[in-house]
Amino acid sequence: MNICYLVLVTRTPAFRDEVGAEHARFLDDVRARGQLLLTGGFTDKSGGAYVLQDVADLAAAQALVDTDPLLVHGSATASIHEWATR
Repeated sequence: MNICYLVLVTRTPAFRDEVGAEHARFLDDVRARGQLLLTGGFTDKSGGAYVLQDVADLAAAQALVDTDPLLVHGSATASIHEWATR
């Protein structure tokens, strides 16, 4: 069993398009560290999701997600789910 962290991101009414570029750079950095398995936006533009791997625990996943520019700037909220994948 492999433990990953599913991050569900939902846009807020305060969403700003310009924060999207910062969010993309954030995800690129996480991918470069080998911690991003998968990412993508929902086709209805309500938000998106990403899957973290090689993260110590749920608290570490939360700390990482808390630095996502979408959350920092109030453009989105996120919920994190510990996920036992196979």
